[in-house]
Amino acid sequence: MTFIRYEYADGLARITLADGERGNPLHIASAAELFGAVRQASSDRARVILLRAEGRFFSVGGDLAAFAEAPDRSAYIDDLAESLHRVVSELQRSQAIVVAAVQGHAAGAGFPLAAAADVLVAAENVRFSFGYNRVGLSPDGGSTLLTRTLGLHRTLRLALLGEPLEAQEAHEAGLVAAVVAGHRLEAHVDEVVRTLLELPTQAQAETKRLIRQHVTADLEAALRDETLGIRAHAGTGDGEEGIGAFLEKRKPRFEQAR
Repeated sequence: MTFIRYEYADGLARITLADGERGNPLHIASAAELFGAVRQASSDRARVILLRAEGRFFSVGGDLAAFAEAPDRSAYIDDLAESLHRVVSELQRSQAIVVAAVQGHAAGAGFPLAAAADVLVAAENVRFSFGYNRVGLSPDGGSTLLTRTLGLHRTLRLALLGEPLEAQEAHEAGLVAAVVAGHRLEAHVDEVVRTLLELPTQAQAETKRLIRQHVTADLEAALRDETLGIRAHAGTGDGEEGIGAFLEKRKPRFEQAR
C-alpha cells in the first residue's frame, strides 16, 4: 500500500497523506515514504511544497497498533522518531515554501508535522493536540520547538494536561495563518499557493532562510533530545500500559498514579 502520494507540476510539489480511512497514522513505512517525497520535491526544485491529507483528519499521530506489535518497542519508536525528525528537518531547511492544509485533527506527531510548515491553513473545526502523556510517552516530532510559536506556558499546558488547541486559538497564537470553513479549505490553500508561486523564487528562499536560521540552528539537537526521551519511555511499564489501554479502549492505570 502507498501511504504518501507525490505529485509535481509547474513548481508545486503536492505531498498527500493518503491513508485517510485510518486517519493517516504515522509509522515506519509512512514516515519513510514521507521523507522520500520531501527529498523528491528538493530534486524537482519545487518552489512550493503543499502538505495535505485525505480523509477526516490530517493525522492521528503515531500508529500505536504498530508500536504494540513491534518486538522491541524502544527500538521501533527510536527508528520512527528519527524518521519523522528527518522529515521535519528537511521541511524546515528546504528552500521551498511549505504550506500545510489541515483538517479535522492533528494529533501526536501529526501536530508538529503540520507546524513544520511555513504557512499553515486550518479548517475551522481543527484541533491540535499532543496526547503523548495519555499513552505514557514524552513528545517527539519537533513538539518542543512549538514553544517558539506558542510560548512556554501555553505549550506546557497543552503537553502536560493533554488539552486540545482549537484552530482559532492557534490562529491567535500565530501558529495558523488563516482559519477557514471546511468547504473552503482547498480553495483558500490554492489561492495561497498561487500567490507564493507568483513571487520571486530566490528572494523567497532567502527570506525563509533568514527568518528560520535562528530556530534551525539548534533544530537537530532539539529533535535528538526528543528521540532519546520517547525511546526511554517506550519500554517502561507506563509506556506499555498507556499503549495497551489505548488499543483496548480503556482508561490507563499508570504506576505513579496508582
